[in-house]
Amino acid sequence: MLTPTLEELLELRYQAHSLGLVSSRRTQTPLSGLYASVFRGHGIDFNEVREYQAGDEIRNIDWRVTARMGKPYLKVYRTERERHVVLCVDRGPHTQFGTRGTFKSIQVARVAALLGWSAQGHGDRISGILFGQGQPQFFRPQRAKRSFLQLLRSLTLSPPNLPISAIPNSTTPLVEALTMLNRNTHHSALIFVIADLHQTPLASLRQSLTQLYQRYELVLITIDDPADYDLPAIGTIQFQAPDGTQVTVNTDHFRGRHRYRQAWETQRQGLQQLVRKLSIDLITISTQTDVYQSLFKGLQQRAQQLRSHR
Repeated sequence: MLTPTLEELLELRYQAHSLGLVSSRRTQTPLSGLYASVFRGHGIDFNEVREYQAGDEIRNIDWRVTARMGKPYLKVYRTERERHVVLCVDRGPHTQFGTRGTFKSIQVARVAALLGWSAQGHGDRISGILFGQGQPQFFRPQRAKRSFLQLLRSLTLSPPNLPISAIPNSTTPLVEALTMLNRNTHHSALIFVIADLHQTPLASLRQSLTQLYQRYELVLITIDDPADYDLPAIGTIQFQAPDGTQVTVNTDHFRGRHRYRQAWETQRQGLQQLVRKLSIDLITISTQTDVYQSLFKGLQQRAQQLRSHR
């Protein structure tokens, strides 16, 4: 199957709890509240004091109330009670690919569902944009679970068989989606871009991200397959780049496979340099790895980086 079932995406709600991404009094894992500690920073307006939960930031403890009550209490700021989370999800024909484990399209949907359930668990407003199949499909920001379920249902629909050649060369679907978000999204939003980032020319991606990173908090999640960089020896194959350029590679020749891998590594190094320059987080998830653990590891690394810069 090229898409997950709705039942699977609904089940990820419990995965989010078990991994500690959703903060809950019933969740007592050592890393509970990781989503909150990583993505829900200080606001300007103090809102209330609540009882401390495992995973909360110790620096936010209200020591006066703690001393009076005999157990730790936390200061909560207004932005911690609501945030606008945007899921920018790749549904292009190139995601209908996978040689190990599963398809990219399934991993993309799983990541979006897991992050969405995490945001839902903190009362955040969720919006989404699905791109890569004609005109981008936009879901308005809402706190209601019904809107998020509509997005999940869309991720389970079988994609139309659109050839890459049908995509206009003047732009790319991801650039078009990011342009739409820049025009219609509040400046304090947290945007997760879940995509096969190697399908977008680096120059176009650089331009879009440079426009966005000063207004939004951005996290890029790229979905890879081992065959993206390690071609098996299966004869002559014709590839078509996002700009329409066609390249023929004889995979039986070591030199051809080596050049293919070099091109992928050059693109990846350029992407890594770009995100470092803009201070944007990049999380890599493979079709052959556990999506939950891979995402959680990426969030852990972000949390460690935030602590090291304090």
